[in-house]
Amino acid sequence: MALELVTISCLTDNYAYLIRDKATGETAVVDVPEAAPILAELFRRGWQLDKIFLTHHHSDHVQGTLALVQATGASVYGAQADAHRLPSLTQALSEGDEVTVGETIGHVIEVSGHTLGHIAFSFPSAHLAFTADSLMAGGCGRLFEGSPALMWASLTKLAALPAETLICSGHEYTASNLRFAATIEPENQALLGRIARVSAARAAGVPTVPTLLSEELATNPFLRVKLPHIKRCLGLEFAPDAEAFAALRARKDTF
Repeated sequence: MALELVTISCLTDNYAYLIRDKATGETAVVDVPEAAPILAELFRRGWQLDKIFLTHHHSDHVQGTLALVQATGASVYGAQADAHRLPSLTQALSEGDEVTVGETIGHVIEVSGHTLGHIAFSFPSAHLAFTADSLMAGGCGRLFEGSPALMWASLTKLAALPAETLICSGHEYTASNLRFAATIEPENQALLGRIARVSAARAAGVPTVPTLLSEELATNPFLRVKLPHIKRCLGLEFAPDAEAFAALRARKDTF
């Protein structure tokens, strides 16, 4: 893998991710829920932080940015569409733009739905995608600003990434997401096996992210809602995919 990846627990259930290009040593972080755990990990590894990539404006993803910039001098990258709600940006980004961590190239993907202006970062050569609160482990983010159709379009983009992609999402919500998934597909053996593994990991205090996209495709109902048996479960056997997604998201909101 071209990038080293470090998952950092922050706040109550957030994650930040350090990524370091092996060839050059350039280092970035994706999202800054708080500065202290990130600075501690950088110090422990002897790494200098060069770049900060922000996915969306919610405070639990950005509130440590200023302190981290003051401590490291790192540059800040985030969405042009969300710039008015983000910390001061060094560079504003739109879908299709590229970012780099050393020699490793990443692509910006617009994934609005949870918020408007939410972006994800995909690094194909490293098989990594940082999806924050769009595609999540076993689920997807609640729709605070975007429509169901918009979120479905965003998830469809992410589902088209290579199956070996590691999905680096923003929260430790996996266990509760999978409990809901089991109400939709109670006989999905891949899902039942995943629930057991996640339960063991949480009991041991181990993060359940990142996850392989292949596992999401096999167990995450929000990526599987177009399947006939899931539409039947929702009473929407002949509905468009986006309509079925909307019903599934509504059901999760009251779960």
